[in-house]
Amino acid sequence: MTLEIFRIPVLSDNYVWLVHEPASGETMVVDPAVAPPVLEKAQELGWKITQIWNTHWHPDHTGGNAEIKQATGCTITGPAAEAGRIPTLDVQVKGGDIVRLGDAVAHVLDVPAHTAGHIAFHFAGDEAAFVGDTLFAMGCGRLFEGTADQMFANMRALEALGDDTAIYCAHEYTLSNGRFALTVEPDNKALVQRMAEVVALRERGEPTVPTTIALERATNPFMRAASVAELAARRTAKDSA
Repeated sequence: MTLEIFRIPVLSDNYVWLVHEPASGETMVVDPAVAPPVLEKAQELGWKITQIWNTHWHPDHTGGNAEIKQATGCTITGPAAEAGRIPTLDVQVKGGDIVRLGDAVAHVLDVPAHTAGHIAFHFAGDEAAFVGDTLFAMGCGRLFEGTADQMFANMRALEALGDDTAIYCAHEYTLSNGRFALTVEPDNKALVQRMAEVVALRERGEPTVPTTIALERATNPFMRAASVAELAARRTAKDSA
């Protein structure tokens, strides 16, 4: 099975993901911050949006829900634990649940820490995971509503998805993340090489995501943290940088 996935840059650094399952013709949107560019891209591609999947409640991930639903009649799925903060939700899910886009099956993962009820969606058959603000290229989400223990557990859960899994995160934070990572592991050759590639991409105005679990295992200081305490110290250092 092959999902067709399009990146839509919005706001200052957000990515909205438009995901199409060709066998059924279904199309869903992951974390629409705003509606107009999403609706325009779907129309350009000739795709009808049938679903929205939200990873967490933050407005830059749900702000386009109502307008897209009004325009398309789509169904909105998101975290049950945050239903009170996402009034547009139709379907509430939690870790262990299964959601479908046509014939494509995704497993819901609980990944709290950035927000208390944050979830991710993993398409094992397509080796793709939509992780919102939990895992970034060379970074992780800030601990707004959770703990370093939770984020450390999230890193282990996402790491277990396998090296070839593509990680679709929601922001273009890679350059700043990489600069911090180099302060943690200046002698990491894989990190030095990756940063050179990232700098070149950004100088050309090109995106640096999706990433992969393999890349994150080699270069992400939060996934590479050996303990909760080490992750917590690195998160504190980055937040105060």
